[in-house]
Amino acid sequence: MRKIIAIANQKGGVGKTTTAVNLSSCISVAEINTLLVDMDPQANATSGLGIDPRKLEKTIYESLMENLDINEIIHTTEIPFLKLIPSNIRLVGAEVELVNIESREKMLRSALSSLKDEFEYIIIDCPPSLGLLTLNSLTAADSVMIPIQCEYYALEGLSHLLNTIRLVQKHLNPNLKVEGILLTMYDRRLNLSKQVSDEVKSYFQSRVFDTCIHRNVRLGEAPSHGKPIVLFDAVSIGCENYMSLAKEILNNGKETFRQGS
Repeated sequence: MRKIIAIANQKGGVGKTTTAVNLSSCISVAEINTLLVDMDPQANATSGLGIDPRKLEKTIYESLMENLDINEIIHTTEIPFLKLIPSNIRLVGAEVELVNIESREKMLRSALSSLKDEFEYIIIDCPPSLGLLTLNSLTAADSVMIPIQCEYYALEGLSHLLNTIRLVQKHLNPNLKVEGILLTMYDRRLNLSKQVSDEVKSYFQSRVFDTCIHRNVRLGEAPSHGKPIVLFDAVSIGCENYMSLAKEILNNGKETFRQGS
């Protein structure tokens, strides 16, 4: 099954990029051809796989805005079955430049169309906003995964994201599903984590993944070394969590659903 999954939440600091990097890495270690697309101008997914965005001349920006063949910007990584379409700060300009382009929300879908048969899974790391870059990602995707941190105000702003998903389904991508809700930064020592987890599960019920991502020092250290957790510390709880999440995705353990159904 070939699938494009966008990982989105307009709130920063919810584990979105951590999830994009480590989910794609854990899927690929099962020898499944996987592509990670960095759609965030901060380029943390790019640097998280050991590639310096400051040194890149060809990124997703050049593919979207200058019609560069997308095959020219695909990078290999340390994991044989994982490839990367990188980003850098130039992508900031795309939010403004896309405004006057016809079918501006469909640029990424068009760019990725030639790659869908090459990769079984394409994971898109969205920026922490609901602008045109995120709209492009949701329009290109088959489903969207929403990370929610187990902290105060966890559900704050989530209604805006869900409304955006509904609008994309109505006007741009009627086949878009919600892959599931992922609880991140869970700390079993804190009552707050359990309270937030219970609240999210009460609201979203079966839409929440069985796997939750625990707070883990090694998981936080891995990006500074330019490595996904599976290469940085394969026996850490962080690696165990993301391998479990990958297994859920691969086994289709969560039935996707159409927001609002």
